[in-house]
Amino acid sequence: MKKTAAWLVRYALEQLGVTHTFGIPGVHNTEIYDELDKSALIEPVLVTHEGYGAFMADAISRSSDNIGTLVIVPAAGATHAASGIGEAFLDGIAMLIISGGVRTDSDFSYQLHDMDQHKMLEPITKASFKIASHDEVVSTIFKAYDIATSGEPGPVFIEVPINFQLDKGEVSDLPIYQKVPVQLKNGISEQIQQAAMLLTQAKNPGLFIGWGAVEANDVVTEIVELINAPVATTLQGLSSFSALHPLHTGMGFGNAAVPAATNAFKNCDCLLAIGTRFAEIGTGSFGVTVPENLIHIDINPKVFNANYPAKVMIEGDAQLVLAELLAALKKSKIIIQNTDIKEQIKQDKQDYINEWLQHDSKNRVNPALFFQHLRGAIDDDAFVVADDGNHTFLTAELMPCYQPKHFFSPTDFNCMGYAIPAVIGTKLANPNKQVLGIIGDGAFLMSQTELFTASDRNIGAVFIIFNDGELAQISQAQQTPYNKKACSVLPNVRFKALSEASGCRYIRLENNDEISDKIAQALELIAQNIPVVLDVNIDYSKRTRFTQGIIKTNLNRMKLPTKVRMISRALWRRI
Repeated sequence: MKKTAAWLVRYALEQLGVTHTFGIPGVHNTEIYDELDKSALIEPVLVTHEGYGAFMADAISRSSDNIGTLVIVPAAGATHAASGIGEAFLDGIAMLIISGGVRTDSDFSYQLHDMDQHKMLEPITKASFKIASHDEVVSTIFKAYDIATSGEPGPVFIEVPINFQLDKGEVSDLPIYQKVPVQLKNGISEQIQQAAMLLTQAKNPGLFIGWGAVEANDVVTEIVELINAPVATTLQGLSSFSALHPLHTGMGFGNAAVPAATNAFKNCDCLLAIGTRFAEIGTGSFGVTVPENLIHIDINPKVFNANYPAKVMIEGDAQLVLAELLAALKKSKIIIQNTDIKEQIKQDKQDYINEWLQHDSKNRVNPALFFQHLRGAIDDDAFVVADDGNHTFLTAELMPCYQPKHFFSPTDFNCMGYAIPAVIGTKLANPNKQVLGIIGDGAFLMSQTELFTASDRNIGAVFIIFNDGELAQISQAQQTPYNKKACSVLPNVRFKALSEASGCRYIRLENNDEISDKIAQALELIAQNIPVVLDVNIDYSKRTRFTQGIIKTNLNRMKLPTKVRMISRALWRRI
């Protein structure tokens, strides 16, 4: 049979269950867009910038069982999308990137968009392919999907030259996609038994879990309850363990963590780490103390011993490995020693909230009070997406997450401008769920053009601006050593005009007295599929535990001459 590559792309994506694609049509991919427009299964979404389309695709993968997919023009489309592709790569999020390509049958050089996209994207993709015949289109996209979703997930790039899209070519068959089942790695039984022994012998075991454990929530909970161990998470893995559980402590477990976590892990003598790389943010700038008895489970063996030496390393899918570990633990004799840990965690959490509620925010909105009202007003299964900035750590410390995959944030690539498009992607993937974004004013300005996309598609979601007029995380970090703020104070932006110009409703929240009413107004509007910008006059004067902790950790790590220079400069500028 003869088919165009554009038709074959559509067929392959339908086989994979792709629900949405994101991008902008151009001369090198209009044939694909024409085919997608005919699809009864796939909705192509026009974005204002390919980078934000990549964030939407990223959110599809994080918030659902589908894979986020881009359809972009070559060269400029790829460079624009690179920020979102890089975020997915470093955060371990599956993504397919379908790009047009210049003609491969032309006699001319210097064609429009003619560049080596594969070399450019090599550092931020798991693999890349360039289609060389019609017969390989479907099989290549299937292979790309398998690579993107297997092992540690990540983005995979496929270039489809325009001549193959335009012309029909011979294809031998139209294969039906068959998912490759995930299997337990052979030869890990000894490590499983050793891990079980260490956990049962520990006086104060603890768990540290990342996004790699987000699908293993049920078995993690069983293990935790069996050994009565406190649980801390990474920022990215915040939703991997429910904040409703009495053994949940919060993000991190060192000096940059909330008191419940710091205290619960103070005497930890055996740490079970699952699906985490022990990266900079998750460890509070590498400020945690990890016990000698570290059991590290991850699907990517490269993370083992990268930052902290492990006594037991187990490579594999968290769900499968933990099922074996649970079975081994059930056969072991477990003596619970830290019997008062739940009461300690509960008290520490309440004390920390009280500390925040007692903070005088003057004429601004107290973050803890805002999050208390917000958590009480939204559904338990509402999705919350945080951008990158000071608001990220306020959300992590003060906004409990109850269900897996229902909170996420850009983490290792740490890209500002993530949340507005990610909220849109999440809502498209979960149309019947409440979706909210917590977005700093600086991050909001980066991707605010996608409010037009939200309005055009009737995205009933709340885009919450934490508005203080600064790039707060940076300005706070500048204030101590420099006693001034360089390029971190934002221009005076009329957010009301900007929001209404895009077709969104605008609500201003000035002070604590208005919190409940303004949140209720926003939720009422999004129930009618009306996008809402909730502009919060936030108080950033009280620093998060994360900010306090990493400042101390980084200062202590500096070489003595550098430390003396930093402290001397800070003192001199204050004098």
